[in-house]
Amino acid sequence: MKISTKGRYALRMLVDLAENQGEGYISLNDIASRQDISKKYLEQIVPMLNKAGLLRTNRGNKGGYRLNKPAGNCTVGDVLRATEGSLAPVSCLEYEVNDCPKLESCNTLYVWEEFYALTNRFFDSITLQDILEHNNENAGGDYYI
Repeated sequence: MKISTKGRYALRMLVDLAENQGEGYISLNDIASRQDISKKYLEQIVPMLNKAGLLRTNRGNKGGYRLNKPAGNCTVGDVLRATEGSLAPVSCLEYEVNDCPKLESCNTLYVWEEFYALTNRFFDSITLQDILEHNNENAGGDYYI
């Protein structure tokens, strides 16, 4: 499995919002500048995060974005599923694509099911708050998503 730039940048955006949540609504320009990500790229990610209920938007002069729920309640899995879709390692585990003719007799299916379960458990066990705390513990070192 490979996580796309879209998924990685969405996670960085939400971690930035979590880190700066005390400032109220944050503009995309500020996030783009701090994260060294193009504003246009972030504009493509925002609708996915909005649809998933991860962002709160405020339009107008003091407009911008903020997390829609506490950083401790937003997992990496939430963010990646919002941007990547399914985290299934093979298409036969995706509910909508489940058209594998050998699914019933596949002797390797359990491998992919276990990998999928482990992946989801792992990503769902890490919150944005965990990332902030990890970064604070490792202050001064480089840490990239």
